[in-house]
Amino acid sequence: MTAAVSDPDALMVPTAAERDDMIAIAAYFLAERRGFVPGGADDDWLRAEQQIDGMLESMRRRGVTRAQFERAGMRNALQLWTARDAPRGPSSAALG
Repeated sequence: MTAAVSDPDALMVPTAAERDDMIAIAAYFLAERRGFVPGGADDDWLRAEQQIDGMLESMRRRGVTRAQFERAGMRNALQLWTARDAPRGPSSAALG
């Protein structure tokens, strides 16, 4: 029996829709990395699928819970936002 998606202490077992979303996001970043050159979408998707499935298997083996996964996801999103999009003041502009 699989724990409910809303149970934060349950192991991170994504729904089919969540897995598809993860793969789509990963495929987008793979396409971005190769400059969105036409003709690589299928390869991007297959590669993303392998990467996401590998990540999910690793998380399952390590016992990562949904709450831990969501915290890490938010933390990573905030780090990316800070590095790319955060407004820069005079002192941070001089550093970057």
